[in-house]
Amino acid sequence: MQTHEIRKRFLDHFVKAGHTEVPSASVILDDPNLLFVNAGMVQFVPYFLGQRTPPYKTATSIQKCIRTPDIDEVGVTTRHNTFFQMAGNFSFGDYFKRGAIELAWTLLTTSIDDGGFGMDPERLWATVYLDDDEAAELWQEVAGLPPERIQRRGMADNYWSMGIPGPCGPCSEIYYDRGPEFGVEGGPIVNEERYLEIWNLVFMQNERGEGTSKEDFEILGPLPRKNIDTGMGVERVAFLLQGVHNVYETDLLRPIIDTTARFAPRGYDVGNHDDDVRYRVIADHSRTAAILIGDGVSPGNDGRGYVLRRLLRRVIRSAKLLGIDVPIVGELMSTVRDAMGPSYPELVNDFDRIQRIAVAEETAFNRTLTSGSRLFEDAARATKAAGTTVLSGSDAFTLHDTYGFPLELTLEMAAEAGLSVDEEGFRHLMAEQRQRAKADAAARKQAHTDLSAYRELVDTAPTEFTGFDELTSEAKILGIFVDGHRVPVVSHNGGPSPDRVELILDRTPFYAESGGQIADEGTIVGTGASVAAKAAVTDVQKIAKTLWAHRVNVESGEFVEGDTVVAAVDPRWRHGATQGHSGTHMVHAALRQVLGPNAVQAGSLNRPGYLRFDFNWQGALSESQRTDIEEVTNEAVEADYEVHSFTTELDKAKAMGAMALFGESYPDEVRVVEIGGPFSLELCGGTHVRSSAQIGPVTILGESSVGSGVRRVEAYVGLDSFRHLARERALLAGLASSLKVPSDEVPARVAQLVERLKVAEKELDKMRLANARAAAANAVAGAEIIGKVRLVAQRMAGGMSAADLRTLVADIRGKLGSDPAVVALLAEGENDTVPFVVAVNPAAQDLGLRANELVKTVGVAVNGRGGGKADLAQGSGKGAGGIDAALAALRAELGRS
Repeated sequence: MQTHEIRKRFLDHFVKAGHTEVPSASVILDDPNLLFVNAGMVQFVPYFLGQRTPPYKTATSIQKCIRTPDIDEVGVTTRHNTFFQMAGNFSFGDYFKRGAIELAWTLLTTSIDDGGFGMDPERLWATVYLDDDEAAELWQEVAGLPPERIQRRGMADNYWSMGIPGPCGPCSEIYYDRGPEFGVEGGPIVNEERYLEIWNLVFMQNERGEGTSKEDFEILGPLPRKNIDTGMGVERVAFLLQGVHNVYETDLLRPIIDTTARFAPRGYDVGNHDDDVRYRVIADHSRTAAILIGDGVSPGNDGRGYVLRRLLRRVIRSAKLLGIDVPIVGELMSTVRDAMGPSYPELVNDFDRIQRIAVAEETAFNRTLTSGSRLFEDAARATKAAGTTVLSGSDAFTLHDTYGFPLELTLEMAAEAGLSVDEEGFRHLMAEQRQRAKADAAARKQAHTDLSAYRELVDTAPTEFTGFDELTSEAKILGIFVDGHRVPVVSHNGGPSPDRVELILDRTPFYAESGGQIADEGTIVGTGASVAAKAAVTDVQKIAKTLWAHRVNVESGEFVEGDTVVAAVDPRWRHGATQGHSGTHMVHAALRQVLGPNAVQAGSLNRPGYLRFDFNWQGALSESQRTDIEEVTNEAVEADYEVHSFTTELDKAKAMGAMALFGESYPDEVRVVEIGGPFSLELCGGTHVRSSAQIGPVTILGESSVGSGVRRVEAYVGLDSFRHLARERALLAGLASSLKVPSDEVPARVAQLVERLKVAEKELDKMRLANARAAAANAVAGAEIIGKVRLVAQRMAGGMSAADLRTLVADIRGKLGSDPAVVALLAEGENDTVPFVVAVNPAAQDLGLRANELVKTVGVAVNGRGGGKADLAQGSGKGAGGIDAALAALRAELGRS
């Protein structure tokens, strides 16, 4: 049974049972605890927490999930994937344990002809929580499972929570017995390779408190209502129903293995375990990378971007370890598209962008591998020069952490160089890094914001946004909140801190921050009996997408729940905000016109007079491209295009070509903003000017990188643009006056002056180096003898760089001949820095002296650090007053040798 059919049967089964089918959310959700969506229930968390009333009593979905903590298990076990599809059914206070067990059992065991999965009931096992007698009895009653196929397990295995305070409860897992050829019998508690978990039924019935692990937390009490959250692993069911040996050989992943095999000199499943693991890593990670890029992630050095980069680099490294020496990522992305497209059409529609980003990362990493190879060669030479055949764990870790070398690649290169690797030292450093990462992640985890106080208003009284049509609205105060607690009244005198007060209104003209547009500013004033009440609105945020929370500074009087007030947006603020937002749309359209359709939005920020726009693109823009983008934008401004907005169905908007933000979820009904007909058409809920001429001139300030494959354009609009240009004009006039040339000749004159300055600096450098070499020659003549070693150790003239010192050290060392010699030079650098270099010739190394050890002695005295190799090392410190002490310490160290 094909995976797409498994998905369809699952959804059909639960829809037929009355569940509402809910589309998968993006793998990126606004949750401070989650890098990625890692379970089917994540998008339903507000319903489980009681923050919002669900629009349905039961639901079913197949959620895209990403989990990477077990990344090292991928390809090794039969069941680990970084991307997987979690099929789930959910009950919000409707059915509970009996219903969940009945629905799961029916789907699993109903014949294929009748729409089920046709699994043999005799092969199914269940686990329940230690004291969950009810679930154990239901498995016997509903499914007919004998007691010996129902096993009890502790909190670590069969009690679920999010790892933070919130809903929790016992769970019951369903396992499939793959047969004796996969291991010993005895059920899941004995062997989880033979007995494969395929479905987890979570009985959410309690609320947990703080804790430090899966088993160490307090149960605070029962939830207001009992809920069901289940998750069936689509990939695991697929590999069982397709009769293959592991999840990597199913119909969605095996094609990627086959594509890889076309390029590799060694095949798959031919008796080489290590190669098989590499093939599976490529298959798994290629698919995950495509999903991540499709949902708006770009490779980067932290957060989600780092995860994507790591996955792609593991693909590329694994390919190289298979002997593939040509680019392959583009072909892999094409295979993923073909395999996954029927379930995820966005991979087809957005394929050009996905492939371009993935291939660019491959190209960049290949350059990194070249640099890392040079570092390995240096480390290998130093290892041999030190008289050992073991590459240090520190060197192996640096190759892994800085250049992305897997240990197996380092091992292979070391073997070719006649070396081994300190694997134990490497793993120790890796363990330390993981521990730091876990501690950092734990420190960032937090309980979900408690929005239960707002729930009544969320359910019954959403805020009506009137700001598209008016800047002033009469409104009623629905609720007053201080620090998240509802209060009946708030006043200016003796009230709470002003930044903690929120007013919830039934209607408002204030735009709440979203979509890159910051919130409006203005005032809320009382009417009638509360006429003296006045508050300045400092921020507006949405709660559960339905309530507008106005954060205010109460300046006078008091506000009482139920009062009628007048909410007024500052018109100058709104005008500037609309200029910035509409200008963002114009710049986006201009970018696509100049660069092509692959320049798509990756984020934005706009405020009065200013806009910032991030877009997916590889490499810096040329000066002509920046000029063209600015010119196209301003031509559209001058054309005075009409700005038109309308609401339509999401599918119709996309069919019209309306641009959407990748990774963003949209409702079925969306607002479309059109500027100049086909010039700009985007999904947008923000406020805009009425015609493009109202934006005023757009001045692009610059363009920069904000991560691999993501560029940023910043610009001023309206009066801020005029002011910026006026400052630039004044600066140019001042330069022209100082240089006594016309304004249009300033650039050429400045270039001449810069060139003359460069020539003068080069001449100064030559003179300074010549003087230093003369001093060095004298230093050779006056070399000290300490024990068996000739030593040249001295303070050099100020202004010398580390590069200058290296040149001199090499020169002096060459003049000292073949007798044991050490050279140490220190200089007074800028800002009281002290660059220093130490060199040891081969004869001194034979005596056991090492430059990379002596440099540490020098560094201590000048509050610095250094490092390098046995023959040459360098460093830098702070405090020129310690130079003499550093030289004395070096002499003392040589005296002890």
